[in-house]
Amino acid sequence: MSRLIACLLLLFSSAGLLAADRAPNIILIMADDLGYAELGCYGQKWIKTPNIDRLAAEGIRFTDFYSGNAVCAPSRCCLMTGKHPGHAYVRNNFAQKKLPAESLALGLNDWTGQRPLASEEVTIAEMLKQRGYATAAIGKWGLGQFGTTGDPNDQGFDLFYGFNCQSHAHNHYPKFLMRNREKEVQPGNDRGPTGETFSQDQFTKVALEFVDENKDKPFFLYLPFAIPHLSIQVPDESTAEYTQTIPEEKYVHKGYLEHPTPRAGYAAMITHMDRDIGKILSKIETLGLDDDTLVIFTSDNGATYNRLGGSDSDFFESVANLRGLKGSLYEGGVRVPLVARWPGKIKPRQVSHVPSALWDMMPTIADITDTKAPQKIDGLSLAPTLLGSGEQKTHDYLYWEFPAYGGQQSIRLGKWKGIRQNMLKRNNPDPLKIELYDLEADPGETTDLAADHPNLVAKLAKLMAAAHTPSEFDKMPVLDGM
Repeated sequence: MSRLIACLLLLFSSAGLLAADRAPNIILIMADDLGYAELGCYGQKWIKTPNIDRLAAEGIRFTDFYSGNAVCAPSRCCLMTGKHPGHAYVRNNFAQKKLPAESLALGLNDWTGQRPLASEEVTIAEMLKQRGYATAAIGKWGLGQFGTTGDPNDQGFDLFYGFNCQSHAHNHYPKFLMRNREKEVQPGNDRGPTGETFSQDQFTKVALEFVDENKDKPFFLYLPFAIPHLSIQVPDESTAEYTQTIPEEKYVHKGYLEHPTPRAGYAAMITHMDRDIGKILSKIETLGLDDDTLVIFTSDNGATYNRLGGSDSDFFESVANLRGLKGSLYEGGVRVPLVARWPGKIKPRQVSHVPSALWDMMPTIADITDTKAPQKIDGLSLAPTLLGSGEQKTHDYLYWEFPAYGGQQSIRLGKWKGIRQNMLKRNNPDPLKIELYDLEADPGETTDLAADHPNLVAKLAKLMAAAHTPSEFDKMPVLDGM
C-alpha cells in the first residue's frame, strides 16, 4: 500500500512539474511606422488605442526603447536576429532586382522583395524550434521573397501569411496575399483605394485561427502588421469614428493613394489595428491561455515625414517632443513604444526607463522560454525587468548605423547621444563630425554640446568605430577607408 501511495505521489509530482514547465506562448506584435507618441499610453490626444493602453496598464511600458533602425527591413533584421545595425546582415531597404526560378514560378515578378536574410542567420523562430514551438509570421515580412534564402518558411516559420515584399504592402487592399508559397486571392480587390477585403482583417482572422489550432502547445505568433504604413486605407466604418472629431487638412499627394479625409483615415487605421489586438487578447482569455501568454507590442521605426501620402505627424505630435521622423537616427526616427503584458508574471502599471532596443527581443524571449540564443548577438535579456527578478544587465552603449538618407551613425551612452549626419554626401567637408546631445536635459536634441565635451566626443568616436563591421552590401565608405 505504501509503495502504491509513493508511486501515486511521484506521478502527481511529475505531472505538476510538467504543468509548471509548460513553455509560455509569445505574441509579438509590431506596427509599421507607428510613432513613439501615437498611442494613448504615450500621451496621444487624438487617436484612440484602448487595447494597447490596456497592455500597458496591466503590464509594463518602456520609455527609452528603440527600433532596430530608421526604416523597415533593417529594423526587422535586428529584431529577428538579435544584432545591432553594425553587425546586422540587412542594414538598408534594398529592393531585390532578380529572383531565382522558384520565385518566378510563383508569379512574384512584380514583388521581388528585399535583400534576403542569409541561410546562416538564426531567427527567433528558429531558436524557438529548440522547444518545439509552433511558429507563425502574419503581416509584412520584408526579409526575402519566397524561393530565396530569406524565405520565412526557411527561417523557422511554419506559417507565413501576408505581404512578403514591402512594396506589395503599400496597398492594404491587395489582389492577393501569400499563404506560405501559395497565392491567396483577396476577393473584391484590385489594388485601388478601396476594396472588399482589408488585409489587416485577414491578418487578424488568420492569427485567431493559428491560436485556436495551437492552443494545446506553445506557440510563437509574430504579427508584423502593415498599419499605419501608407497608403492611408481603412474601411469606411472605421474612418467614420473620426470624421466629426478631427479637423481635416488638404491632402498632400506624394507617391501613395489619395484619401478623402487623410487625418481621420490615419487615426482610424491605428484604432482599427488596436481593435484587432483586442480580439487577440479576447481569444487567449477565452481559451484560458492568459496566464501562459506573454504579449509584446512595439513599432519598427518612427512616424512618417513630410505629410507623405497624406500623413500628418506634426498634427498628431506623433513623436512628441523628439527630433526627427522615419529615416532619421535622431530620437524621433528610432525611439518607439514598447509595452508588454503577462498576467501573474509582469506586475501591472510598471514603467521602465532602461535603454534597450529591438535586438534585445531575441535574448529576452530565449530567457523566458528557456531556449538558447545564438552566441554572437548584441542583445541583452530584458526578462529581469519584465519579471521583476534577477539583475538587469544594461548595455554599455546602444549603436546604430544607416547607409541611407544621407548616411548616418549614432550611439547612446547613458544620457549622452552622439550622431553623425550626411556621411555619404561628397560635398560634406567633415563626414565624421559628431553632434552631441544630453538626452536627459534635452530629449529633443536641440542643443549640440560637442564643443563643450571634446573628450567625450573622442570616446564616442572610438566606440562607433568598434561597433561597426563592414557590410558586403550596405557600404559606408567613410568608415571602411574606401
